[in-house]
Amino acid sequence: MIKELDSVVLTHDIEEYGLKKSDIGAVVHCYSDGDTFEVEFITAEGKTIAVLTLTSTDIRLMSNKEILHVREFAGQSA
Repeated sequence: MIKELDSVVLTHDIEEYGLKKSDIGAVVHCYSDGDTFEVEFITAEGKTIAVLTLTSTDIRLMSNKEILHVREFAGQSA
């Protein structure tokens, strides 16, 4: 079950925002339907790239067996 402040993983690219599958975001709000979430994606400097309304098909919880990865953000200036 996804809850506020969980780290989540994007399940597909969102080209409009320069986000790629496997980018990590933080849940900042859970809607009462239990399937819709506001997720914030940030740069390493803490600048917000986007806050998006996503569903459980767009994101998944991180596993404790996963390793983090860094990539350069090629989207609009954050």
